[in-house]
Amino acid sequence: MSDVSDWAVFARTAELSSLSGAGRELRLSAAVVSSRIAKLEKRLGVRLFNRTTRRVNLTEEGQIFYEHCTRILKEIDLIETTIGSRTEGPRGAITVTAPTGFGRLHVAPFMPAFAARYPQVQVRLHLTDRITDVIRDGTEIAIRIADLTNFSFIVRKVAPNKRVIVGSPDYLEKNGEPKTPEDLLQHNCLLLRFPGSQQFQWILNGPKGPETLSVRGNLDSDNGEVLTQWCRQGAGLALKSIWEVGDDIREGRLKVVLPEWSPPPHAIYALYPHSRLLPPRVRAFIDFLAEVYGPKPYWETGEVPDISVP
Repeated sequence: MSDVSDWAVFARTAELSSLSGAGRELRLSAAVVSSRIAKLEKRLGVRLFNRTTRRVNLTEEGQIFYEHCTRILKEIDLIETTIGSRTEGPRGAITVTAPTGFGRLHVAPFMPAFAARYPQVQVRLHLTDRITDVIRDGTEIAIRIADLTNFSFIVRKVAPNKRVIVGSPDYLEKNGEPKTPEDLLQHNCLLLRFPGSQQFQWILNGPKGPETLSVRGNLDSDNGEVLTQWCRQGAGLALKSIWEVGDDIREGRLKVVLPEWSPPPHAIYALYPHSRLLPPRVRAFIDFLAEVYGPKPYWETGEVPDISVP
């Protein structure tokens, strides 16, 4: 009879393509991970991995076993967490990924309150601006801010996301305030650039429909928080979400320009892989974020929510 824990060691090794990486996550030495996989290979009578000095890659048989193994492990986990939640509430570890800026400002600050409400759930929060492979990384929930067209995952909207063009009072005093979208072509626009980014083209919705502008500027970055800082310092205009600059607008550090011409909103979503049943901890986390943000998020109203423990 196979030890299910050996299956879990195998699955994480396959996902990370690394014995040492799996060992670090599972708090095992690379030697123990290798030994347990070798034991599993002996029991099955096949080689599961091709090994090199730095990586391990699944064999054809390993890939077949991995597909069945992960399905069964998820079913076991779901059974345990569902039964456990009937008496203890949601429990187990949950891996969440979110964009760096949004996660730092609007996810991380509320995690102590979530932990107090659900003490049996362990949150592993990973902040990155890279679009990661949710399945390969073992992520259960991915927070995305985008106009989503990929429906290979289950998608739930957790908050609206209004976007605006802003500039500092100093910049606008020196350079004038744009009156029409075409005026933006004469301004220094701060650009967000990373693979797949479209922000070198700003799309504005106005009375006659959307208008696309190929804006330019002498500063760009792959980090949105850097653009916000430059904008506060008077370096140019920036297209920002209200969750990034709501406080700056209310406190007068930044001013909205062309308010009647709004960039298309990119809502904030929680994505998770398809499953027949949703683990209670995943549902609890997504419901918690939706409660925190509400239909009109606090970054628009300036009223930070009071999240109590039931």
